[in-house]
Amino acid sequence: MNKKGLVIRLTALAVVIAIAATMMVIGRGHTIYFDNKTVENYQGNEYKAFERVVVTVKDEEVAKLGKRERGMATWIGQNFKMTLEITEKKGDEPRTEEIAIQLPYSVDGIVINLPAYLADLPEDAWFSEFVPMVEEEPGEEDLPGEGDEFSLEGDMGLEGGPAAGGI
Repeated sequence: MNKKGLVIRLTALAVVIAIAATMMVIGRGHTIYFDNKTVENYQGNEYKAFERVVVTVKDEEVAKLGKRERGMATWIGQNFKMTLEITEKKGDEPRTEEIAIQLPYSVDGIVINLPAYLADLPEDAWFSEFVPMVEEEPGEEDLPGEGDEFSLEGDMGLEGGPAAGGI
C-alpha cells in the first residue's frame, strides 16, 4: 500500500468520526407535546388546567392551548427551552414563565403536562412518552352482510318471490 492511499483513507476516517461526534453533540430530534389538562388525584391533590397557555419556542408561537388541549413542537438537541404565557383563570392577567428542560436522548415523542410541571411535581407526574394508537383495519372476513343468512340474495324482493306477491 502506498503512502498516498493510506493518507486518503485516514483522512476519510477522520472526517466520518468528526461528523459522528458533531451529530452526538447536536443531538437527535424530538417531538414535544404540551398538555393543558387537569391532573386529578396525584398524591391526593388536584392540579387544574389553565384557562389559556400560549407556548413559544425559538421566538415562534407554536400553540395556544385552552383547557384539555394539546399542542406540539419539534426540537433538535437535549436542552429544550420554551416560554409560556399563562392565564390561570378567566379574567386574570397572563404571567410569563421561561422553561428549560433536559430531554432524554432515548425518547422521541415526549408529553409534558404543563399544570403538573409548573406545580413543581416530580418528573413521573408531568413527563410521559407519546405512544401513537394503531388502528386495526377490518379483514375481509369481518365485513357485514357476507355469509349472513339474512342477506338480500335469494327469493326476497325478486320477481315471482314471496315479497313480490308471486305465490
